[in-house]
Amino acid sequence: MKVDVHEEAKPAAEEVLPAPVALTADQIKDLQKRAAKADENWDRFLHLAADFENYKKRAARERQEAVTFANQALLKKLIPTLDAFEMALAAAKPDPASKSLREGIVMVSNQLKSTLAEAGLEEIDATGSMFDHALHEAVSQQETGEVPEGRVVQQIRKGYKFHNRLIRPAGVIVAKKPAA
Repeated sequence: MKVDVHEEAKPAAEEVLPAPVALTADQIKDLQKRAAKADENWDRFLHLAADFENYKKRAARERQEAVTFANQALLKKLIPTLDAFEMALAAAKPDPASKSLREGIVMVSNQLKSTLAEAGLEEIDATGSMFDHALHEAVSQQETGEVPEGRVVQQIRKGYKFHNRLIRPAGVIVAKKPAA
């Protein structure tokens, strides 16, 4: 039999609703217990569904973080190499005989810094900024009247961040008021 979907369903003439059945008190209590159990199961289902959604979101977030910070261990190992280049440049004398060697060190150092910056490594420049315990490590304090108290007077060691996550704090000397 083909049914037209636009035509409203009409009850058949021979369809008769069953007569209401009288329930006993025990049957009513049993139905109430079953309804309560069904409600309890529905609540448990909703909680489990919400927990599962939270788990999926947390797993996706952790997976994204793992991808983002996969290179962090390698970058931590390369930071001492950056320090070594800085020390080599500071120790190299600006005499004409070692000029080409110095230029070579500068080129390699700049290339390494550029590559690490592209990977997400960010240098923390602390000189002149307010001391921030989240980014700086105070190595010592220096009495001075030239710089306001709490400001970084000198940066001893560079600090680095990777995707806004601190890898190494900057080692700094912090200004304090001169003794009277």
